[in-house]
Amino acid sequence: MPTSSENRSPIHRRTLLAGVAGSLGVAAGLPAAAQASPPEAAAMRRYPSNWPEPEPYGLADTRPDLWPRKDNSFILPLEPRPRDRDRGLVWMRDTYVNCFVVDGRPVYVATGTTRVPGLTAAGPWNDGIFVWVAPSLRGPWRLADTTGIRPGAERGKVWSPEFVGENRPGRTVVAPWQEYWYDERFGKRGNVWAPELHYFRGTWYIVACMGDHSRKVGSFLLVSEGGVEGPYRLVEGNHDKPFGDPFIGGPDFIEPGAYHHIDGSLFSEGDDAWLVLHNNLYARFRDDMEDIVPTTGLPTFRQRPYAPEPYLEGAYVFKYGGAYYLLQAAWNRTSVNPDGSTRYAYDPPGPGRTQYHYDAVIAVSDRFEGPYSKRWTAGVGAGHNNVFEDHGGRLWATFFRNPNFGYWSDPSRVADAAVPGVVRLEWTGPEGRRLYVQRRHR
Repeated sequence: MPTSSENRSPIHRRTLLAGVAGSLGVAAGLPAAAQASPPEAAAMRRYPSNWPEPEPYGLADTRPDLWPRKDNSFILPLEPRPRDRDRGLVWMRDTYVNCFVVDGRPVYVATGTTRVPGLTAAGPWNDGIFVWVAPSLRGPWRLADTTGIRPGAERGKVWSPEFVGENRPGRTVVAPWQEYWYDERFGKRGNVWAPELHYFRGTWYIVACMGDHSRKVGSFLLVSEGGVEGPYRLVEGNHDKPFGDPFIGGPDFIEPGAYHHIDGSLFSEGDDAWLVLHNNLYARFRDDMEDIVPTTGLPTFRQRPYAPEPYLEGAYVFKYGGAYYLLQAAWNRTSVNPDGSTRYAYDPPGPGRTQYHYDAVIAVSDRFEGPYSKRWTAGVGAGHNNVFEDHGGRLWATFFRNPNFGYWSDPSRVADAAVPGVVRLEWTGPEGRRLYVQRRHR
């Protein structure tokens, strides 16, 4: 995605390092000299240290320092839609936030998976993709002004299966496989998941996924013919199907041949862009961004899998400090060790294993395709997220608190789940090369 320096306004290296390390220095309680920018002060700068890895590889780190907390995170005050007013907060999964420089000014964007009134989840159908914009991370966050495109439609809704009537010869907004459909078991079906906004080469794109209740399940790309509010159309490569090839996967109610790779993301560097698919695939976009190359036999990231490897979700690549970071969501499942203590690990489902937290795990590499390092726990309960820099060079990640299973599904907590959250990150420097939720430094 467009988070590398090639796609942002130029930031002087010393300014960037001073801003990032200075904020970390404050958190670490460093003396004022270590927060200054002159070369002699830079030599005194310290970075937070890497934590030792739990052994064996695949165990989860559950320390409270890695949780989004009141001192390192907050919930975005997104403008409520009429459907949100009873709750007083936007219900959102797969929260995505980013900052782009457009016409010399920072533009913050937010989106995610939402639900319709009357349903408790984002299925078996939902009504599309909503976008919020703001001049700063703290807001004010306003729904994108779509009234000039669809005066009678709900404000902020930039794409929906409802917009199938906007299809014209040579311009497809909604493909047949993305339309709503009906069956006796579920009734109305068709939902869109995990949208992300990208500003690449002066154009707005949305990469998103049609969910498990759709005719075909998988990732697609929309391109704006105007601003961040649209109007958006579907790229040519998705007129007949999602990206990639079908395979066996998903719940038993998905029709054979319908399941493709989901939760698509976009990474760009310079004038090149790649599609990232969970949990291990990528492909370069064509120069015109209308499809990927190749369209079959997609390459895989070179990773260090757990043994055994569980199902991972939400693959996302972010470049920082000259290194590539591969983010993935992994379920931390609890079980009982032989000595009676609790085991926390990124295990596949199995007898005696209970879903506890939907974590963010990260690995680092010198190359986009890998090989990537061993993964580490970067954020407890912060899975299926993205990392971004604000306009001051500070690092953040998103989180949403998974309401379906685990810790946040408990009846005492579920009211605080499915939120548009952001949490401060810290970088352990060019030697440590790790990103963590901002920890408490003692």
